[in-house]
Amino acid sequence: MLKTQLQERIRNAVLAAQDDGEITFTTLPDIIVERPDQAAHGDFATGIALKLARSVRMNPLQLAHIIVRHLDDVPEIESIGVAAPGFINFTVKASWLRGIVDTVLSDPSSFGSLDIGRGTRVQIEFVSANPTGPLHVGHGRGAVLGSTLASVLGLAGYAVDREYYLNDIGNQIRTFGRSVYVRYRQALGDDCEMPSDGYMGDYVRDLAQSIVDTHGDAFATMPEEQGIIAVCEFATKTMVEAIRDDLAALNVRFDSWFSEGSLHASGEYERVMSLLRDGGLVTDREDAVWFESSQLGEDKDNVLIRSDGSPTYFASDVAYHYNKLVTRGYDRVIDIWGADHQGHIPRMKAVLKALDQDPEKLIVLTCQLVSLRRGSEIVRASKRTGDVVTLRELIAEVGADACRYNFLSRSADSQMDFDIELAKSESAENPVYYVQYAHARIASILRGAVERGIVQGQADICLLVEDAEMDLLRVLSKFPETVDTVARTLQPHYLPYYAQELATAFHAFYKQCRVLTEDEPMTQARLRLVLATKAVLVQTLDLMGVSAPEEM
Repeated sequence: MLKTQLQERIRNAVLAAQDDGEITFTTLPDIIVERPDQAAHGDFATGIALKLARSVRMNPLQLAHIIVRHLDDVPEIESIGVAAPGFINFTVKASWLRGIVDTVLSDPSSFGSLDIGRGTRVQIEFVSANPTGPLHVGHGRGAVLGSTLASVLGLAGYAVDREYYLNDIGNQIRTFGRSVYVRYRQALGDDCEMPSDGYMGDYVRDLAQSIVDTHGDAFATMPEEQGIIAVCEFATKTMVEAIRDDLAALNVRFDSWFSEGSLHASGEYERVMSLLRDGGLVTDREDAVWFESSQLGEDKDNVLIRSDGSPTYFASDVAYHYNKLVTRGYDRVIDIWGADHQGHIPRMKAVLKALDQDPEKLIVLTCQLVSLRRGSEIVRASKRTGDVVTLRELIAEVGADACRYNFLSRSADSQMDFDIELAKSESAENPVYYVQYAHARIASILRGAVERGIVQGQADICLLVEDAEMDLLRVLSKFPETVDTVARTLQPHYLPYYAQELATAFHAFYKQCRVLTEDEPMTQARLRLVLATKAVLVQTLDLMGVSAPEEM
C-alpha cells in the first residue's frame, strides 16, 4: 500500500534528520498517515511534526520543512507541501491513480489482499447462544460482526477459523428439557405443571407438539427422568438445527460447532480444574469451589463449581479457552459477546494468566443492544407471539442484505436503532439500496455495451481526466486501506462507510460522464473504469456478506 510506503519514508526522513544533527529526540511517535477531509490538502497527510515538535523543542512548521527535505523520492507522489500548523501533505500522480484500474482488473478477487496477518492462526467465536430458544435480533448483530471480521482477516493474511460454542449441557439445558417435557405431556392431555423457572415461549409448545407428531406418547411411557432426557435431546437437536437455518439465512457460516459437553467427556475440563488447583488459586468454601481472582487484581473471587456440584458458565469457559489456546494452539482468540457479558472479560483474562497463558491473546468484542423501529415507532415485541422479535422474523421482513448492512453500519460498542421501514424502502435514503443500486447500474451499462455490439478492447486510461473520474479513482485506491483499518482495529463498520463512499463517487461519475458514446477510445477507457468499480464494489459487498444484484 502506498500509505504504508509513505509511513516508512517519513520514518526514515525523521531518523535521517536526527543523524544529520538537525533534530534530537529520544522516542519517535507512531507515524500516522491519513486521508485529509479536504481535497485541497492532498491525498495523504501526516501530523508527525506536530507530535514531535515538543520533544525536539522546535516550531512544528519548521520541523515539517526539515522532514520534507530529508524525504526520499516517492515515484507515486506528484507533490509534497507543508501547511500550518505543521502538516505534511502529499498529492499522488494522476498516472498512479489511473494505474489502479489495471491493478484491480489484473486480479479482481485479490485486490485489497494484505499480508499483515502472515498466517497467524485466529479463531473467532461468535453467536454461541444457548440452544434453548430462537435467535433474537441481538444475536444477529453479533453473527454479522463475527462473519464479516472473519472475511476481512482472511483477506488480510490471517488463517481464520469460525466457531460456534454450543452450551449443550448444564442447568439451562436441563430446565429447557423439563419445560418441553411438561408441554409435551400437556399436549398429550396429561395434567402437568410447568416449573416456575421454565421456558414459557410459544416455541416450547411448538416443539412439544412436533414431538407428539413424530413420536406420539413414546416418551411419556418411559420413566419420567428417562423421558425428560429423551425429550431434551430431541428439543436441543431441533433448536440447534433451527439456529443453523437462521444463520444460514443470514449468510453466516461456521467452520466448527464446538460442544461444551465434549470438554467433560474428554476429561479436559477436569484437567484444567486440576491445573488451577495446582496453581494455588482455587479454594473450597461456602459449599462451593472458588477461583481466587482477587489475588490477581480482580475486585472479587468467582465461583467455579456450585454447591450442588455443577460447574458455572465461568468454569466451562475456563476449560474452553484453555482448549483454544493450548490444546488447539491458536495464536489469537477473538470472542464476540453481548454487552451484558462485559463484566466477564476481566475474570477470563485473570484465569488465563493463572494458567500461564498470555491474556492479550484473548480479545473480546462486545455488541451493544439493537432497538427496532418502524419510523418513529419503537417495536417492542413480535406480532406473532407477543415476545421478543426473533432474527428469523426480521430476516423474513427486510431480507438478509438489509439486516447485514444495517448491523454493520455502527461500531459494535454503540447502541443502534434499526429502522425496519427504511431498510425496506427502495430509495437513496436506504444505504443498502443505494449501494446495491450502484452495482445494478454498472451491470446495466455493461449490458448496454453488449447490446450495442461494443467489444471491450484496448483502452487508453490516460483519457480519464475529468474530476468525477479522478474522484472515483481516488475512492477505488482507498479499498486496501479500508481492509487494513478493519483488520487492525477489528471494527468492520468502516466497510459500509467505504461502500457508501464508493457508491456516491460512482453515481456522481455516472451523472457527469457518459460511458457509452460515439467516441470509441473514451468509451473503452470509461468501460474499463466501470469494470474496475464493479470489481471493487463486489469485493466490498462480499466482505460484508451482502449480495451484488444485477438488476433492481
